[in-house]
Amino acid sequence: MASKHTTTPNDASDATEVDASILEGCRLKERGAQQCLYELYHRQVYRLMVRTVGLQDAADVTQQVFLQLFRKIDQFAAQSKFQTWLYRLAINEGLQHLRKGRRWNFQNLSHEPMSQHKPEFERNEHKELLDEALSRVEPELLSIFVLREVEGLSYREIAEVIKIPEGTVGSRLNRARRELQQHLADLGWEP
Repeated sequence: MASKHTTTPNDASDATEVDASILEGCRLKERGAQQCLYELYHRQVYRLMVRTVGLQDAADVTQQVFLQLFRKIDQFAAQSKFQTWLYRLAINEGLQHLRKGRRWNFQNLSHEPMSQHKPEFERNEHKELLDEALSRVEPELLSIFVLREVEGLSYREIAEVIKIPEGTVGSRLNRARRELQQHLADLGWEP
């Protein structure tokens, strides 16, 4: 039987807001609506989890995020964008996963802050230093850093996701950047 729920975006990153009928279908536990919602957002959530909990655990935590989403869908009151609510769920699941004592395994950023004209071995060395430095940043600060620098969320959106004042986002983002710079310096990185 064909689902009455369809997706129009070509890619999950193009999905700006989910259709109300899909959310209602999820509230009613309709498999087609749940599948549609999963298809719209699983890439974004997975990418965020790779950055938050590491590649090894990202798929499992992503699945946990969607299980929680379908359990808690009635709590979404449409007072913010659905994507903001989903990011909040995802960040909470990621941080909970890290707090359970699982090993922190930060994965590479897709955009590296280095010249493409350097020899390959030098780029790899810088990449390893960056990965190591990022793995040392406090998880709560790193989540704000990733939401801003990788996901491109505004301070306001991050404040909604993390449930902190917008001004606190800026101060924590600055702390994350300072920690990253300090860890890079400790590892011997020279600009």
